[in-house]
Amino acid sequence: MTKPDRAIDHFDDILIGRDFRSPRANLDGKVVLITGGTGSFGQAFVRAVTQEFKPKKLIIFSRDELKQYEMAQNYPSDQYPFMRWFIGDVRDAARLHMAMRGVDVVIHAAALKHVPIAEYNPFECIKTNVMGAENVVNAAIGAGVSRVVALSTDKAANPINLYGASKLASDKIFVAGEAMAGDAGTTFSVVRYGNVMGSRGSVAPFFQRLVAEGAASLPITDERMTRFWISLQQGVNFVLSSLAMMQGGEIFVPKIPSMTTVDLAKAIAPDLPYHVVGIRPGEKLHETMVTEDDARSTVEFDDRYIILPSHNLTRHEAYLALGARRLEEGFYYNSERNPEKIDASVLHGVFG
Repeated sequence: MTKPDRAIDHFDDILIGRDFRSPRANLDGKVVLITGGTGSFGQAFVRAVTQEFKPKKLIIFSRDELKQYEMAQNYPSDQYPFMRWFIGDVRDAARLHMAMRGVDVVIHAAALKHVPIAEYNPFECIKTNVMGAENVVNAAIGAGVSRVVALSTDKAANPINLYGASKLASDKIFVAGEAMAGDAGTTFSVVRYGNVMGSRGSVAPFFQRLVAEGAASLPITDERMTRFWISLQQGVNFVLSSLAMMQGGEIFVPKIPSMTTVDLAKAIAPDLPYHVVGIRPGEKLHETMVTEDDARSTVEFDDRYIILPSHNLTRHEAYLALGARRLEEGFYYNSERNPEKIDASVLHGVFG
């Protein structure tokens, strides 16, 4: 295990203070399909499932044959006979319909996620993130899948960039999915969280690489910028716990800490200066996960917020009966005003 990997492991314990492991979905004997299964989340999810459960089948659905080949080397067929490898793109509705035959649970993690790239390639972003979401919903209903959880992003709340707008559209599609399913019985929910520590494209590995290459300073977009942070393992745990709780049409939001990019840079390289490069196209200073308008139909537990579907009031009563609490008028949840903050001193030595 490399030093950055150890740092990410410690991040789970030091920063969050909760592991999101309860309740826990039981995937024993289930046929599970994950789109985007060779991505950062997908690989972490597969590790968790293979270590904790005995699924009937675990289907990795993605479009990159090299990533599938490389990932498959870690799961030899004699030890993992339940693993299945499907080359496919969520843009291809027919391929999704074929892949979902006999599937019980779908985790939809496939997306185009890079904000500036989406800004300059808008049609590609829409095809994957919006039309792909439609294809996943239709295929799941057609195949009689029991439960579908779609991964979202804090950028979907009050979006100012195309990536966020496309994920907002995707969220709406999945929230409406149950109504579309009718008597088919497929249940859809969404999980929305912030930046993932340790994922490809995360700023932390980027900073670490610059330090390893001998950079004289680290680039900061804006000194005021804040972001929500969660680890890969906690993201997986949160998806599994939301899968166990879901009743249909919800957006699950974890309570996680925020940090400024300056503090992150100081934690990674305390003796290295930084220079301001300016905000990239489509970036916000601060991210939001529950807007003030959404808060009116949101309840909270100790470890999460749940944005409930406005078209189904029975969901509200069901969660209140389970001990959920309503939010105060005017509440919103964003990275700047988040009461759970992290500063560089808390991370001292973690990345060293």
